[in-house]
Order: sequence, then C-alpha cells, then structure tokens
Amino acid sequence: MMNTSPRAGAAVVIAIAVAANAGCPVGNTDAPGHDVTLALSTQTNPFFVQVRDGARERAGELGITLNVQDAGDDALKQADQLGNALTTKPGVMLVNPVDSDAVGNSVVALNQADIPVIALDRASNGGRLTSYVASDNISGGKQAADAMAEAIGGKGKIVIVQGTPGTSASRDRGAGFREKIATYPGIEVVAQQTAGFDRTKGLDVATNLLQSNPDIVGIFAENDEMALGAIEAAGPRAGKDIAIVGFDGTAEGLAAVKAGTMTATIAQQPRALGAEAVSQAKLLLEGKSIADVVPVPVVTVDRRNISEFAE
Repeated sequence: MMNTSPRAGAAVVIAIAVAANAGCPVGNTDAPGHDVTLALSTQTNPFFVQVRDGARERAGELGITLNVQDAGDDALKQADQLGNALTTKPGVMLVNPVDSDAVGNSVVALNQADIPVIALDRASNGGRLTSYVASDNISGGKQAADAMAEAIGGKGKIVIVQGTPGTSASRDRGAGFREKIATYPGIEVVAQQTAGFDRTKGLDVATNLLQSNPDIVGIFAENDEMALGAIEAAGPRAGKDIAIVGFDGTAEGLAAVKAGTMTATIAQQPRALGAEAVSQAKLLLEGKSIADVVPVPVVTVDRRNISEFAE
C-alpha cells in the first residue's frame, strides 16, 4: 500500500473565466484551470500506452482536455514536467511516478500550489495525494505466487526478476509474492535481480540467472515486459520445464499465455486504470469528494481462462 497520507475529499479550486469583448479571461487567473495533465513514467512500455489510451478515451467521453506528458523513465525529466505545472496550473495532476521516492518533492510543490494530485499505478512516498488509483499490487503478488506454486507442483528453485527500484509497484508486487511463496515449504527463491521493468534488460537478467542457476524451475517477473524477456532467455524450456509468471496482462503477455510460453500473468486492466483516474479527476473538477484509494481489480490469467482475455 502507499506510504503517503492522502487527503480525502480535497476539492479543486476552479477559476471562473468570463470572456470579455477582447477575448481575455478575467477573475482569479492564478487558480487551477479546467484541464487535466497526465504525467506518465514512459510511453515505450505497452502497459502505459494502454493506460494513456484509456485515459484519453474517458477524457473524450467526459469533455475533459487531457495533456499527456512522457518522462521517458527519467525521474529528473519528470520533475521538470511536474514543475511546469506550477506555471500552467492544470485543474488536476495525474502522475504515474518514475520513482516513488524521487517524485515526493514535486508532489509537495503541487500541494503548495493547491493543485490536486492523483497518483496512478505507483504511489508517491512524499507529499499529499488526493487519491491513489491502482491495482492491489500486494494481493496481485500473492496471486502470482499461488500461480507459480501450482505450476511447479509446490516444489523447486525459482528466481525473481524485479522491476524499477524505488517504485511502489515493484516493492509491493515483490513483497506480496515473497510473503505468499514462503508459505510453500518446498519452494526456494535462490536469486533475485533488477531489470527495471524493461524487456531487453529482462532478457539479459534472466539469461544470467539461468546460467548461474541451471536447476531453477520457475521465474517470476514483476511485469509482462520482463517476463517476455525471460521467455526469450528460456527458449524452448519456457512454459514447459520453466514456469514463467508475469504481471500486467498486456496484449503480448496475454498472447504468450495463450501460446503456452507464459504460465500466467496477473492482469491489471491498464485501460481501466487510466479511465478511472480521469473519472476521479472529473469529480474533483466538479468540486466533489473522492476516496483516498480507488482500487482497480486484478485477475490471474492462465490457460484455463485465457479465452476470456485474448482471441
């Protein structure tokens, strides 16, 4: 869960702009406006592309102007982008942090400017969030552990390919997985290594882990991109001799489950995540209260129910 103290029921102050004959707005022009900014950690990861698409679709339905920013997985770049919001003053800031620790100072600055901040998928470890829209990553990690245990018959050596250090998603998914996998006495986690939620890095890390631990029977990757890299590293053993469990439920992840190379993925419904964040922003723009935490359900997808998620 997030380590912030979000403020429930925060209302955004909407500037009343009345057009004069010359077309210039009058009133409190220093107050936040009617638009919404979505600051994404990256748009190269298919998961966040789906988050963006879901947000844009809902914004169109609700008549909201949505400005999308891409930090390219660079925490400093994201800090600059969030700093610009102090000048542009969006009505609501939606932020998907590159790093949950690094984004804290930016959230504090937005708080001081009375710009409501909604975090999605990853929390902020500093400042005050109006709301946090996310899947329950701890619960999802536990579901991944159960899927892994079932696939390997409750025994054997496994490894964990971790996401970006400092993100709540990596921390919570890993914590949930390790907590639940520890309840299976026949399973041993022999190694874990970071691959930054990246497929190419996932390939490299999984290759190294397989070489140093040739007798492993399972790989848990904290997102589908790294799991797809692990599948490439495992080659013909993927989904057969080596169970591979991912997290996110991206289109390619689901295709891999259907093909049998990925044992299971914890589907997050990223489009729903983006759409729900925009819906919460709309409520704030209307001066309404929203919940501290808005959960988006996750589901374990494997060979038994893949037909419900992939054609």
